[in-house]
Formats: sequence, C-alpha cells, structure tokens
Amino acid sequence: MPVMMPATGAGGTTALSIVLFAGGFDRVHYALVMASAAAATNRRVTLFFTGRALRALVHETEPGVLGWHDLDPADDGSTPVARDRYFATHGLATFEELLEACVAMGVTVMACEMGLRALGLPPGVSLRPDVPVATGGVVTFLNEAPGGGAMLFV
Repeated sequence: MPVMMPATGAGGTTALSIVLFAGGFDRVHYALVMASAAAATNRRVTLFFTGRALRALVHETEPGVLGWHDLDPADDGSTPVARDRYFATHGLATFEELLEACVAMGVTVMACEMGLRALGLPPGVSLRPDVPVATGGVVTFLNEAPGGGAMLFV
C-alpha cells in the first residue's frame, strides 16, 4: 500500500472526506474523480458510501443486485452503463478505472451499516472483493475523519 505524505492544499487542508449519499451515476462517478485527484496530490482521502450510492460497492454476482450498474440514471437520463461507455469512447476515465485508481492510491472506502439496512439489502450481502471496504456508522466515519480536513457531501 502506498505511503501517503501530508500535503497542504488550498486552505491548508491535508485530507478530504467525501460522503456519497446520492445514487446518481454522475454524482458517484465524480466523487471518484475528486477522490482519485486528491489522493494523487498526496491527500488522505476517505469515501463514505451510504444511501443509494452504496449500490456502487455491492458485488455484482449477488442475485438481483447489479452493483454500480444499478445506480440511478446519469444526469442526462442515460443508464449508468451507457454513460460509462460514453466516457470510455471520449477518453474520460470510466467508473472501474477511477475505482481501481482510488484503491491503488490507498483511498479509504467505508460502507455505512445503517445505509446497507436502509436499502433493504439482504443481511451479509457481499461487497466488492476487489475493493477493501470497512463497514461502520456515521460516528465511526466522523471519529476517523482528520481534524481540519475538507468534507464534501455528494
């Protein structure tokens, strides 16, 4: 795992915590853009998935659960798969490329336990095996968020 050296960005922040609540594909995709860019500039990054955004972390082989393909439509009304294909054909990072970059750069990924229950997912639903995911609640997320870091709610 890469060692993250503290870097001070605009406003003196050395960390970025992003709460992904909305399940729209474009919102989740752009949160991954922000997280990967922050990690690439040596900031400590945490992604806290809750609400419908949790669909992005669900293992796609679960019966009836489609993972990020089941996120809400993109802002232009297209399906997540169609929007991702558009990104790929226009030289933009795809969902999988961004998620892989976040993992490779040591971004902390958390899944909200309450959010998993609120979505009505089956108990013990499998999350993506290729993404190290810590489960916890809002208190855990807030306790682990670095003081003085920036926090975004998407």
